[in-house]
Amino acid sequence: MQTLYPCGIFRQGQSVYLTFDDGPIPEVTPKVLEILDHYGVKATFFMVGENIDKHPEVFEQVLKGGHAVANHTYNHLKGWDYSLEEYMANVAKCQEAIAHKSSNRKLFRPPYGKTWIWQRRALQKAGYTVYLWDVLTRDYDKNRTPEAMLAQIKRETRKGSIINFHDSLKSNERMLAVLPKAIEWLQGEGYELGTLNE
Repeated sequence: MQTLYPCGIFRQGQSVYLTFDDGPIPEVTPKVLEILDHYGVKATFFMVGENIDKHPEVFEQVLKGGHAVANHTYNHLKGWDYSLEEYMANVAKCQEAIAHKSSNRKLFRPPYGKTWIWQRRALQKAGYTVYLWDVLTRDYDKNRTPEAMLAQIKRETRKGSIINFHDSLKSNERMLAVLPKAIEWLQGEGYELGTLNE
């Protein structure tokens, strides 16, 4: 996948980064925040702009917790299905929702990891830092168990790893079950957990 994203970041520095896609939503995101707060951990939330506008109070909770917020398009668009103009307009709309209440740092993750090369070039030209991941938990897969996700995290994580979770209804139970165990293991291994805007 890295060959498809020469401008995308899959690992960074010496820390490990917990990231959450698709929120904020009131049914899941506050529970994630409680877990992170319990362990004293900060994370990066790649948010859907529509959800920010629907649930501003949850967005504010994430900010107050000291977490990083980032762009995941306004309507969770799969880049392959949209023209450059449509896609970039949707990204910009999400950035407006973020910047209205937060910093205007341009961190971006494409939904599904899918964009055309000309979209990636346009994102880079517009000043976005594109983050992907090197550990995809697939917590959205109803056939995945928390045990399998934890085993994968233990097997694939190294310094600089970006771990992909989802604070969504689709991932809710599986993600919330594995997250505390993953944090405990990461901290026990001596990994520093940080945010991608550091």
